[in-house]
Amino acid sequence: MKKFLLLAIISMFAIVAAACSSDKESSSGSGDGEKDTSSDKPIIIKFSHVTAIDSVKGKAADRFAELVAEKTDGKAKVEVYPSSQLYGDADELDALVSGNVHMIAPSVTKMVKLDPRWQYVDMPFLFKDQDHARKFFESDVAQTILNSDQLNSNDIMGLAFWENGFKHFSNNKHEMKTPEDLKGLKFRAQAGKVLESQFNALKAGSATISFGETYAALQQGTVDGQENTFNNFDTQKYSEVQKHLTVSEHGRLDYAIFVNKSFWDGMPEDIRGQVEEALKEATELEWQLADEENAASFENIKNSGKVEVTELSEEERQKFVDALQPVYDEFSDDITPELLDGIRDLK
Repeated sequence: MKKFLLLAIISMFAIVAAACSSDKESSSGSGDGEKDTSSDKPIIIKFSHVTAIDSVKGKAADRFAELVAEKTDGKAKVEVYPSSQLYGDADELDALVSGNVHMIAPSVTKMVKLDPRWQYVDMPFLFKDQDHARKFFESDVAQTILNSDQLNSNDIMGLAFWENGFKHFSNNKHEMKTPEDLKGLKFRAQAGKVLESQFNALKAGSATISFGETYAALQQGTVDGQENTFNNFDTQKYSEVQKHLTVSEHGRLDYAIFVNKSFWDGMPEDIRGQVEEALKEATELEWQLADEENAASFENIKNSGKVEVTELSEEERQKFVDALQPVYDEFSDDITPELLDGIRDLK
């Protein structure tokens, strides 16, 4: 009887152990060949930006999402939140650092508080032409700020440059063909010490006004003029409140794609590589769209019949370059001669 009881107890333990082992195998996805259901869930990449869905940035972001889904076979999914649906200009960077979003595409000037070298974009006449800007985007020089210690220490990594284009001066008073023509005018400007210095050098005034409030400021005469790309000038209907536009190409408006570094590094290597391929293709599309839409907008402006367009000769352009040299005297050390000379040498 004792032997029988002992055998019964041993058998009972064996059955319990087998059941536990079976449960463990089932939950781990091994044993019966079934996959862990959690592994079937796609990696979610939250991409927040502040422009409209039909903007150049918006179109490129949506195409990026499509390409990621295609290239990863659904293993990664980009959720695009345009028009500041999640975060606006003022707080999207903090959201990236905290991991509340994984990818943003801000104007590069937003990064100045982390690294003063990002002020390069406002330095007057630093870029000779569009080809020069593109060379920079793809250069080792660009990598020195996209992946700087200042960004990495804040858990941020830069991946690519997206563009808006060259800026041009406009006003509602008179033609601007020489630096002296800007004297006494007041311009709307983005926040930034370089831009303040730029208008000071031209003996013009400036006021920091948000993009969304610029039309009203021009209409009401709060400011006389502004600086912007052709596409922004056109789509914001500035031709209704500005009579004179000078094709100056004196500065640029560009974006960059930034990711949360911990999130990015934690992505499986194969998936990360496929996402990088998708971003490369989306970037090429963004550049193409920016070119096309700026060109179309320039034609719209010229054909509107409302705006006098002035195109500068090389000699006239050089006068603006000379007049704005004090900006370099003031900010070269902050932006660093290495970065500025590196950009110039790419011509």
